[in-house]
Amino acid sequence: MSVSVAAAPARAGELAEEIVVHLEAQISSARSLLAVVLEQGAAIRARDVQGVVRLAGLLRGEMGRRQLLDEQRSRLLGRCGEQLGVPAETVTLEALLAMMRADQAERARRASAELKGLLAELQREHSCNRAVMQVELGFLEHLLGMLAVEGVNGYDPSGSSRAITRARPHGSLHVLDLRA
Repeated sequence: MSVSVAAAPARAGELAEEIVVHLEAQISSARSLLAVVLEQGAAIRARDVQGVVRLAGLLRGEMGRRQLLDEQRSRLLGRCGEQLGVPAETVTLEALLAMMRADQAERARRASAELKGLLAELQREHSCNRAVMQVELGFLEHLLGMLAVEGVNGYDPSGSSRAITRARPHGSLHVLDLRA
C-alpha cells in the first residue's frame, strides 16, 4: 500500500510537469502562428500576392500543428480529470495549480497568462488581415466589374462561372468622363 501512496504524488508531479511543458509548446506554436500572421499582414498591405499565398500555406501547416496540440491538450485534461476525480471539461487552471508544486504552479500560471495574451493578439491581427483582404478584394471586384465586357464569363461570389451582366453607369464604359 505504501508503494501506491508514494506513486500517486509522483504521478501528479509528472502530470503537472507535462502540463507545463504542453503550455510551453502551445506558446511556441502561438508565437510561430503570430509571426506568420504578422508577415502575412505586411504582404497583404504590400499587395504581394505570391507572399500572401506562400504565407497562407505556412498558416495551414501551423494550424495543423495546433490541431495536434489541441488533441494532446484534450488527452492531458482527461488525465487531469481522472487525477482530480472530475470530468475533463470541468478541469480549471486553479484546480491544476492546486496539484502542482509551487515552482510548477508559478510556471504554469505565467505560461497560461502569456498564452492568453498571444492568442488575443493573434485573433486581433488575423481579424485585421481579413478586413484588409476584404477591402482589397472588394476594390478588385469593383475594378473588374467596371472593365468587364458584356457576355464575358467571370466568377460570382460563390465561385461559379457565369456571364457578367452588370449594369454600367450611363450604359457604357467610360475611360474618361469628360461630362464632369
